Amino acid sequence: MNITLKEIPIRDLVKDYVNNKEEGVFGYGGKLNIRPPYQREFVYNEKQRNEVINTVINDFPLNTFYWAVNDDGTYEIIDGQQRTISICKYVDSEFTFNGRFYHNLHEEEREQILDYKLMVYFCEGTDKEKLEWFKVINIAGEKLTPQELRNAVYHGSWVSDAKRYFSKSNCPAYQLGGNYIKGSPIRQEILESVIKWRSNNNIEEYMAERQHDPDARELWDYFRDIIDWIEKTFINPRQIMRGLEWGELYNKYKNYKFDPDEIEKQIKELLKDEDVTNHKGIYLYVLSGEEKHLSIRRFNETQRRQTYEKQDGMCVSCGEKFKFEEMHADHIVPWSKGGRTIEDNCQMLCMPCNSSKGDK
Repeated sequence: MNITLKEIPIRDLVKDYVNNKEEGVFGYGGKLNIRPPYQREFVYNEKQRNEVINTVINDFPLNTFYWAVNDDGTYEIIDGQQRTISICKYVDSEFTFNGRFYHNLHEEEREQILDYKLMVYFCEGTDKEKLEWFKVINIAGEKLTPQELRNAVYHGSWVSDAKRYFSKSNCPAYQLGGNYIKGSPIRQEILESVIKWRSNNNIEEYMAERQHDPDARELWDYFRDIIDWIEKTFINPRQIMRGLEWGELYNKYKNYKFDPDEIEKQIKELLKDEDVTNHKGIYLYVLSGEEKHLSIRRFNETQRRQTYEKQDGMCVSCGEKFKFEEMHADHIVPWSKGGRTIEDNCQMLCMPCNSSKGDK
């Protein structure tokens, strides 16, 4: 490993700056790959971006940059991509700072920016060493997500195509399923979720097997099947559907025969039920029939205390007397059979009796 510190003026950094889908992102006379395969999309917000420009204009020091030296004499950014793109975009007049584009500045102001020197470490080593440096060095900036690191390890034709579907702003996956999935495409959160569903949570193994596949069409088709199943099963989209583990539900229930109209009727009734406290869980309940997903409202402290006093501390099942803390409140008529969470439907059972009581 060989590391050398050099001063690079911004005028050299922005020379022949290119940022487009076909050619990628390059600078430094075309020799610097600003977004190599293990790097992320541009994620700085306006405030972060402006802080970089403010630092340069005031001639304050920026944190050091790290570039990897390739065998052919070109370079790749290991750390500093977000700051580098912020600088290049400003000099390219893609955004304003304090209400002025770069081309609105006086000549001496532009020259001051171009003369500003960046402190850059040039790092020579193997591809594996570059990736390890990137993981370690990057901890001071916008931390990588687990999926961004996986993309780095398994970068290749498959990852490039998968990112086309799942990782760009307003990508096809977000356009198709944005009402049902949560997460940021550019932080790879949607891609991570879909791979997790497809691989039954064996993400690394799935990506390793497909690293050199020419495309990710199979994953995209799988995602489209999920969305198609959701929209056929649940005929009335609602905001509360967003963020459920839809891939897991599709994997488990895709071959079941559901009546969409009957499911919609159930959902409407459950949404009106005051005892149902987890509305997202309604969708799991109508598929599985498992009441635990609904988080049925429990009897409050007053209801439990008053019922305990009425029973004189005795369990209505075994007839033994217990301390209040040793008893549980139970629905006399189960919720599933129309019983409400009100005092008249409350009974206190000892822990063993409550554990053995079925939904009778």
